[in-house]
Amino acid sequence: MRDFTRGMLARSKAGHDTGKLYVLMEADNEFVWLCDGKNRTLDRLKKKRRKHIQIIYQIPCNLGNLLEEGGEIRDEHIRKAIREYERQRDCGNQQEV
Repeated sequence: MRDFTRGMLARSKAGHDTGKLYVLMEADNEFVWLCDGKNRTLDRLKKKRRKHIQIIYQIPCNLGNLLEEGGEIRDEHIRKAIREYERQRDCGNQQEV
């Protein structure tokens, strides 16, 4: 099993938030704490069981740079990272007509 690292993206597989994209902030053996920067801010992390998320083994560039520099991650950084990932994914799924 691969380690979960702070800053990775995760998609919810179960619960009322199924399909929602989050950024992983903390993890232990059984639970993860997630943030989306809007409803679940850094002050109110979402606690979910590991089996209820699909981890995306990718750290967005802006978060990766902040983590390497030791900078403080804020809610706006998380919102931007999720928005860029979804935009990138949407562009990859479009086909030329």
